[in-house]
Amino acid sequence: MLSVTQIPERYRNIIDEQIKIFDQQRSVQVKNKIPDTADIPIESPNHWLRIPDVICVFVDMKGSTQLSASTHDKSTAGAYQLFVGTAVKLFNEFEAPYIDVRGDGIFALFNSDAPYRAIAAAVSFKTFSREEFTPKIKELTDLGIGAHIGIDQKTVLVRKIGFKKYGGRTDRQNEVWAGKPVNMAAKLSSLATQDELVVSDRYFNNIRHESVLKTCGCVDGQPGREKVDLWTEIDVSDDPKYDFQKAHKLSSYWCLNHGREYCEAILKLDEDKSKSAVPIF
Repeated sequence: MLSVTQIPERYRNIIDEQIKIFDQQRSVQVKNKIPDTADIPIESPNHWLRIPDVICVFVDMKGSTQLSASTHDKSTAGAYQLFVGTAVKLFNEFEAPYIDVRGDGIFALFNSDAPYRAIAAAVSFKTFSREEFTPKIKELTDLGIGAHIGIDQKTVLVRKIGFKKYGGRTDRQNEVWAGKPVNMAAKLSSLATQDELVVSDRYFNNIRHESVLKTCGCVDGQPGREKVDLWTEIDVSDDPKYDFQKAHKLSSYWCLNHGREYCEAILKLDEDKSKSAVPIF
């Protein structure tokens, strides 16, 4: 317990107020979908929303510590603008209900009924990073910078924390997503090398269609014959950071010949409850 002589009273009063809120009973309301940001509660400090099986796609800039705002301000600004700006706008176009930025990390949340939309969004950004972002930044700075991506899926709690208004402003508040998906997706991205995607087993079990599991047969843009597995299994059972036993890694990106068709077809899988009506190219 804080001593009266430990922290100035005006700051200790804030801490005491938050402890009183903590000691009160909380209410939790279950929602089946990610709500609009305006509908996430802030008025009642003890009221939270609970949303089952939310999917988090976490994108992080690999090698960003090589950039310098003091010695290479223009190239650093350009790299961040291209990476973060593309991620936010791309995930929005893939209809992610919620998007947030954390430095050079961006996460997009998708509802439980959109696992294929989430993977299509992740692979699209992965392809952008490999084909456009990494070469452009290499040419500009001679640095090898790319993306690493993680995906997880589990129940979350959410509410806004901060001031409802402060001096007429509403920017001193933010949504807090409590639970595993955001943290696990970020940790999974750290397992990925440049332009790789790593997903949890519990998410991977929801994307079992062949168009997501196997190649189209092309190799480096050259048409082939044999479809091979796209994913590599990773054993994480000995790592206490993870609350699952296995992860799965994807190194490939959208095919030069069939990427557009595959992306559109995969998006339709969420609409097809039987997961069997979409053709395999």
